[in-house]
Amino acid sequence: MKKIMIAFLALAMGTSVFAQKKVADVAKFNTDTYDFGKIKQNVPATATFTVTNVGTTPLIIEQASPTCGCTISDYTKSPIAPGQTGTIKATYNAAALGAIHKNLTVKFAGVDEIKTISLAGEVMDNSAATVAAPGAVQKVKVSGDGDVKVKATNADGSKTVTKDKKGKSKKKTVPATTGTN
Repeated sequence: MKKIMIAFLALAMGTSVFAQKKVADVAKFNTDTYDFGKIKQNVPATATFTVTNVGTTPLIIEQASPTCGCTISDYTKSPIAPGQTGTIKATYNAAALGAIHKNLTVKFAGVDEIKTISLAGEVMDNSAATVAAPGAVQKVKVSGDGDVKVKATNADGSKTVTKDKKGKSKKKTVPATTGTN
C-alpha cells in the first residue's frame, strides 16, 4: 500500500511539474482581429494590438511573425511587468486589391501555445477607399470553405456587414438609429 501511495504521489507531482501554461494564463489581447475597414491601394496601413500581462511574472514576447511577406511586424522586446501592457504592430503593404485576411503568430517565453491574431479589411482603388475607424470590427467569422463575414459598428453608430463569398464581396450598411420616436 505504501508503494502504491508513493507511486501515486510521484505521478501527481510529475504531472503538475509538466503542466503547460496557456496564452490565456499570461496574456490578454485588446482584440484578436484588427479591421482596417477600407484602405487605399499601395498605402501601407498599421494595426496596433495591445497585450496585457495577466500573469504573475514578467511576460516576454519571443516572436510575432506574419504568415506572409506582405506584412511586417514589430513588438515590445523588453519584459512586460504583471499588470502592464506591451504592443504588437503589424503593417500591411496594401499592394493587392481585395479583401484582407492575414494572420500573425505570437509566441511568448515559457508558453508552448501559439496565439494567432488577425488583420481584416479591404484594399480599394485609391478613388474608392474611405478609411474606417481603427478597431471598429466587432465580429469576424470565417467558414471552413474560406467565406468571410465581418460585422462592424462604425464611428457614426451605423452598422456594416461585409461578406466575401467565393471571391465576391457584398456590403450592406444600416444607418444609425436616432433614438427619437
